[in-house]
Amino acid sequence: MNMTTVTKGLSRLVLRTSVALPLVLAPAVSVTVLEAVGVSTSFAQAEAQSEQKTRKTPSMRESAFKHLGKAQEAADAQNWPAALAALREMEAGKDKLNGYETAQMYYFYGFVYYSMEKYPQAITYYKKVLAQGEQNLPVALEVGTLLTVAQLYFVTEDYKQAVNYLNRWFKVADNINADSYALRAQAYYQLGDNNKALADINQAVSMYEKEGKTPKENWLGLQRFLYYEKNDYKQVANILEKLVKYYPKGEYYKQLAGMYGELKREDDMLHMMEAAYIAGALQKEKELLNMAYLFMGAEMPYKGAKVIDKGMSEKKIARNSKNLETLAQAYQMAQELQKSIPELEAAASLSDKGDLYSRLAGIYLDLDKNKEALDMGNKALKKGDIKRPDQLYIVLGMANANLKKYDASLKNFKKALEDKRSEKFAKQWITFVEGEQEREKQLAM
Repeated sequence: MNMTTVTKGLSRLVLRTSVALPLVLAPAVSVTVLEAVGVSTSFAQAEAQSEQKTRKTPSMRESAFKHLGKAQEAADAQNWPAALAALREMEAGKDKLNGYETAQMYYFYGFVYYSMEKYPQAITYYKKVLAQGEQNLPVALEVGTLLTVAQLYFVTEDYKQAVNYLNRWFKVADNINADSYALRAQAYYQLGDNNKALADINQAVSMYEKEGKTPKENWLGLQRFLYYEKNDYKQVANILEKLVKYYPKGEYYKQLAGMYGELKREDDMLHMMEAAYIAGALQKEKELLNMAYLFMGAEMPYKGAKVIDKGMSEKKIARNSKNLETLAQAYQMAQELQKSIPELEAAASLSDKGDLYSRLAGIYLDLDKNKEALDMGNKALKKGDIKRPDQLYIVLGMANANLKKYDASLKNFKKALEDKRSEKFAKQWITFVEGEQEREKQLAM
C-alpha cells in the first residue's frame, strides 16, 4: 500500500470518527434558557475553520493505519470492546509510533469511550491528543479536539473546565460563529458569571440578526432571563416582543403583558393579556379573574363578564359567592342588570353575610320592583352582619313608602335615624312620609 492510499484512507477514517454528542440543557430557571450545541465539531469542520493555517507534522505510516483501520471496522459494527482491543494492540507498540500516529490513536480512544458513554475516560484521551504538542498535531485536529473537550465537560457538568477549553478554542479557531458564543454564554451562566454570559449571548443574537436570521428561541430565552436579573425591564420587553413575533406562545404573551405592566404601559398590557387569553394561555382561576379585572378597569366590563362566565362554565373559576359577586358587578357596570341580578342572588345565597342581599334590595328599588326590594331586604336582615344597616333601612323605608305602607316605612326610617350618617336623609323621608300619610287621611274624609 503506498502512502497516498494511506493518506486518503486516514482522511476517511478521521471523518467517520468525529463525535456528535446529544444536546445539553442548562438547569431550569424562571425563564427557558439556552441549550448547548452538539458536543463535537467534525474533522472536516475543523479543517474549514483552519484552512488558512498549516503546520508541518509527521505523516501516518501504513502499519499505524492498519491498526486504526481495524479499530474503525469494529467501531462501524458498534463492537466497542473489539475497537478497544485493536487500539490497545496498537498502543502496545507505542514506542514505534510517531507523535502524529499517537495523537490519532488517542483521538480514536476518545471516540470509542464517548460512544460507550464513558465521558470522563473520553475526556482523558482527548486531552492526551492535545498533550502531543503542536509539532505533532495538524491545526485542524488541535482546534477540533479543544472544542470536543470543552463540550464533553458540558456533558459532565464541569462548567469551569468547559469555559477554560472554550477560551483556548476561541484563541485558535478562525471561524467563530454565533453558536460558539451561545455555547460559551451558557457556560458562563452556569458558573454564575451573568455579565460575561450576557455579553456572549448578545453577540450570538447580534450575529444572527445581522445575517438576516431569526435568533434561536433558547438564545432569546437566556438573553431575556439575564436582563431580567439586571431588572432591565425595557430590554426584557424588547426581547419578549421578538419571542412573541418569532415564536408565538401564550406564555410569552403573559410574560410580555407583565413587563408592560412594570413599564406602566397599561394599554399594551391589556392587549397582550387579551392575546394570551385568546391563545388559551390563561387557564388558572387567578389569571382569568385578572383578565376580567383588566377589562373592567379599561371600561370594557361586558368582556370581563364574559371571561368570568366562560371560566365558570368550564369549571376553571369557582362558582363561589365572591366570584359570582364580581360577575354580577361586571354585568351591572355594563348596564346588563337583567343578567346581573341572577348572579348577585346566587352570590348572596352562598354568602354568610347579608350585604349582598342588601345590595339587591337597592337594585330592585331602582328598578321600581318594591316587593322584591322588601324581600331581599328582609333576607339581608335575617342573615345579618351588614356593613351599613342604616342604608338598608333607608331602602326598605322607600320601598314601603312606594307601596303606601306608611307605618312600616316610618318604622324603617326611624331605625335608620340611629346612625348619624343617615340621620339627615332619614328625617327628610320621615317628614315626606308623614305628610303623605296625612294627605291620604284628608282625602279619605
